[in-house]
Amino acid sequence: MIKPEKGRLAVYESPQAPFVIRELPLRAPHPAEVLVKIRMSTICRSDIHSYLGHRPNPCPGVLGHEIIGDIVELGDCVTHDMRGSALMPGDRITWSEFFIPGTSFHTDVLDLPQKAPGVEKYGHMAVTTDPHHHGGFGEYCYVLPRSWILKLPSEISDEEATPINCGVATMICVTEQAEIRIGDSVLIQGLGLLGLYGAAIAKARGAKTVIGLDTVAARRELGRRFGVDHALDPGSMSEAELAQRVLELCPPEGADAVIEVCGDPGVIPVGLQCLRTGGRYVLGGVVNPDSSVRIDANLVLRKLITLRGVHNYHPRNLLEALDFVQANRLHFPFHELVDGKYRLDEVGKAMEDAAERRVLRAAIIP
Repeated sequence: MIKPEKGRLAVYESPQAPFVIRELPLRAPHPAEVLVKIRMSTICRSDIHSYLGHRPNPCPGVLGHEIIGDIVELGDCVTHDMRGSALMPGDRITWSEFFIPGTSFHTDVLDLPQKAPGVEKYGHMAVTTDPHHHGGFGEYCYVLPRSWILKLPSEISDEEATPINCGVATMICVTEQAEIRIGDSVLIQGLGLLGLYGAAIAKARGAKTVIGLDTVAARRELGRRFGVDHALDPGSMSEAELAQRVLELCPPEGADAVIEVCGDPGVIPVGLQCLRTGGRYVLGGVVNPDSSVRIDANLVLRKLITLRGVHNYHPRNLLEALDFVQANRLHFPFHELVDGKYRLDEVGKAMEDAAERRVLRAAIIP
């Protein structure tokens, strides 16, 4: 595969500014880097929040962190993926949505490399930062040092593979933190891509009952194909009615686990009401700063509730995400979740369609 001198990127100068196609130089990868030709990048909800200015993001920026691509050139120090498979030009790969600067207390002692000081995320850096091509909305991307790389099996389609390094890996971590066990009842607040994967993973972990909440009828209907046993519209009932309905579906006292992936902190109080004594609540969608909500802390205390947050994921979750998709791709229609495809010069339209929920997952195919 021949490396050109320049590659195109869709850049925005400030929040909500139009995307502009710019050509920026490509260089040989440094020893611990990999240069990749992007095959597909999908728009995550956090990309939308960054573009709209709801969360800080350097500008002029290049977005996109759910990315897969083909290796163009390997740095001298990169020979194998995280599983030990040999890498060579032409291999189709995915990689962690974040990379870290090196070892630290967080990595070596706490086993939380995803929260190491100085952690950076693809699609969350200014385009002026070397090597410029470090986001998914472009033709090329450099996989930077201290990322985790995985070679993709040939039987997995691009549509199945692209969300693995963010949406799927995140939900592997979320369901792990929810401690879902055989026979559990699980309530999922939000049936976007994260919620749908969450339902499928919960079923794979042995959940007996999965309840999905979403105000969009099409998403509730789709949820039934991903393991949701009961799809409810939270906008059609009061919080008290919703909590009572969950109690009826999860006897004798409510859900064993509640998962928030809708991004609205306002759903947390009713989520707490839906939990049984000793239940687990995991927040995975409220990624915006200042996502404030008022809760009855005494309820958390009296019901012995465990409340956890998930941001990024442990590198092992990337491996587990790939294995989950590969093992379950014939049971769940993962390929249908990427339901909008756009050229690089249509990024603005893709962002608009994704923000307005006209598509579930918009894909940029440069």
